[in-house]
Amino acid sequence: MTLDELKLRHSALLAARYSGTRSVSYDGKTVNYGTDAELAAATGDVERRIAKLERSAGRVLRPHAVKDL
Repeated sequence: MTLDELKLRHSALLAARYSGTRSVSYDGKTVNYGTDAELAAATGDVERRIAKLERSAGRVLRPHAVKDL
């Protein structure tokens, strides 16, 4: 799943949660969540996946030391 797809799903989950509904539609599919906790867990999962993808495309650290004599 691409970063853009995850961001779209995240937006759909947040919109559903803030509007008080428990069903989310994206990519022609509808998912019904039983409780707000399930919806919050799904949102958290998508947020973790987005963070993981954004971290992996980040910078490369190359530490070095300088010793003054």
